[in-house]
Amino acid sequence: MNAKLSLDFETISRALKRITLPPVERVVGIATSGIVPASLLAHQLECPLHLMHINYRAPDNSPQHPAPVLLAGSILPSTRQRILLVDDVSVSGQTLMLAKELLKTHEVITFVLKGQADYVLFPEIDTCVNWPWKV
Repeated sequence: MNAKLSLDFETISRALKRITLPPVERVVGIATSGIVPASLLAHQLECPLHLMHINYRAPDNSPQHPAPVLLAGSILPSTRQRILLVDDVSVSGQTLMLAKELLKTHEVITFVLKGQADYVLFPEIDTCVNWPWKV
């Protein structure tokens, strides 16, 4: 089995400070893995943070549902807003697709640390990552 790449908070924080994102009015993080990156971005962008708890994968990264499932989510304003939707990783894109469908009355821009999205912080990483907030 391949070893995971370890990234520390300083490396992630420096990369977040360098990335240029479009203006947004709100950050929505996909819980649980997207909470920390979404919190960091909401703080950096000085935007309100909302969370959507969507579950698809088990802790060992294997799918535990046939498709992503919304477990809980905070209520967003009904007026159309530009939202930055944040998760740590997007491999199949299914979780982001569900979240975008749930946010379809808003303009949604996707952001992940690694994988596939409108904005990817570490596009060069193609291996599993040991994120510093994972216990």
